[in-house]
Amino acid sequence: MGLRRISDLFWSAIITICGFFSIFISFAIVFVLVKDSIPFFSHVDIFEFLTGREWTPLFATKKFGILPLVSGTLLTTSIALLVAVPVGITISIFLSEFSSSRLREFYKPVLEFLSAIPTVVYGYFALLWLTPFLQKFIPKLQSFNALSPGIVIGIMILPYVSSISEDVMRAVPHSLREASYALGASRIYTAFKVVIPASFSGISSAYILGISRAIGETMIVAIAAGMLPQFTFNPLEPIQTMTAYIVQVSLGDVPYGTIEYSTIFAVGLSLIVITLIFNTLAFILKERFTQKIR
Repeated sequence: MGLRRISDLFWSAIITICGFFSIFISFAIVFVLVKDSIPFFSHVDIFEFLTGREWTPLFATKKFGILPLVSGTLLTTSIALLVAVPVGITISIFLSEFSSSRLREFYKPVLEFLSAIPTVVYGYFALLWLTPFLQKFIPKLQSFNALSPGIVIGIMILPYVSSISEDVMRAVPHSLREASYALGASRIYTAFKVVIPASFSGISSAYILGISRAIGETMIVAIAAGMLPQFTFNPLEPIQTMTAYIVQVSLGDVPYGTIEYSTIFAVGLSLIVITLIFNTLAFILKERFTQKIR
């Protein structure tokens, strides 16, 4: 057996082990959440947990309806996507189809620098600058609200969605563009009708990553959203997300082993289920769109 064959087998084994290790870590996280959620669900009815509109496990009168946390999480994520989707696609099209290579080499590192900014800085930016700025135009906007952190989360995930989308757009064969140009199509028409459909699989993966990042964001909403669990879809009011509640309980004021402490595992498990549902729906949509294109 030659040295090259041994090297191939070695690196193949390393890659396989790393792949199985990532799967093992994922299952281990789910196992820990399920195991530590059992004490909570032995005291709380799961129907009440899934349908209740009051979440006050740290109050004297305890209510364990998770809908306020779910609505807060979905609200901030939706606002973030309303910002990231049009802006991210526009940036991706510009970098891929219209900018020069020199401008692209300058612009992409500047854009990706946004992902290096600590989320705490984003949180205080939303609270101390963006909210007062928006209050000049929206007088009913409260000091803590869902709108400001949602917008900032959308800005934060822009490097994830736009950079990956631009990479997959540039990977589209130039022959497709040239065929479109030969038929008289403009560059913007070619971008929307040829390049984006051809790279939709990669673009959807980028936005799946962005959605997961937005749902799991913690510090921005913990600082600027108000930490007030209420079932509402009004972006002008304070809310609390699932991750922000986990931070609140994890600060150390809740005794270990109590039902209040067990809520963080139930909320964490619910968060994973919601993320899995969104990823599955996005995967199904991507497969159907890909088959339609073919």
